[in-house]
Amino acid sequence: MTSRAVTVPAVALGTWAWGDSGEAGDGYFGSRLSEAGLREVVEKAQSNGFTLWDTAVVYGMGRSESVLARALEGYDRGAYQLSTKFTPQIAGDGDDPVADMLEQSLARLETDYVDLFWIHNPADVARWTPPLIPLLKSGRIRHVGVSNHTMEEIALADRILGEAGFRVEAVQNHYSLLYRSSERAGILDHCREHDVRFFSYMVLEQGALTGRYSPARPLPEGSTRAAVYNGLLPRLQALTDRMEAIGEDRGASAADVATAWAIAKGTTPIIGVTKAGHVDGLVRARGIELADEETAELEALADAADVDTRGSWEHEM
Repeated sequence: MTSRAVTVPAVALGTWAWGDSGEAGDGYFGSRLSEAGLREVVEKAQSNGFTLWDTAVVYGMGRSESVLARALEGYDRGAYQLSTKFTPQIAGDGDDPVADMLEQSLARLETDYVDLFWIHNPADVARWTPPLIPLLKSGRIRHVGVSNHTMEEIALADRILGEAGFRVEAVQNHYSLLYRSSERAGILDHCREHDVRFFSYMVLEQGALTGRYSPARPLPEGSTRAAVYNGLLPRLQALTDRMEAIGEDRGASAADVATAWAIAKGTTPIIGVTKAGHVDGLVRARGIELADEETAELEALADAADVDTRGSWEHEM
């Protein structure tokens, strides 16, 4: 049984975009990535203490896991942590679909265990949580988390695991300045009170909160994120302008400020990294302390933007 809370760096590294094939218009992000470039990302991240890598089967249907394994080649297994996920919506029809998907992930990741294993999206908590127990007992997974689960679903998964002496040790939900449903639903408070690590994903809203994009500089056409966010950019201008101003006083970018906000809220942001330079921003964000009035101002501007960035795969918290 797990004896201590999962220990993680201030920021986790997201590899959703690593699942893109590299062909224009192919993949959620339309990323063009090279193995040499991603190896450079790994080297810079690892040397700066960012050693938790978050992936999933559905990120390119296994491609992200395989690319990540190649990028980490040569590093001692104890030098980094791996986080991957079981997605019920693509479960097979074998006797134990959870174990089957894990074994496939382990093979692609070239390891015999994962540090964090998640139920990616809720489907039937009572069905998909119990198969985690033998995997915890065997050591094939070290810690369990749930992603995109409501408070009720988190509590049910925790009760099921608790009967075997385990527990939900982490929650991973969409959480950003623009989307704070987990906070309003009491999930963040629950995590603080029960020593559960809350991982926030889409903190930068697929780039819309980086300050890099604007109505005059839209996200690249041909990607899913462009279709989702380009129409929202005019309403985000006041927020991103203020983020840039706050960052400028600290030698940081708007993206760094968005990440620092997520850290200040007591979460572990999962930030997608596709270039070594992105790691520099994480180093800056890790050192930024936002004043309470700055946090309040940013949240007020985000509320005034009045946009809904809930993903098509997410339900209301």
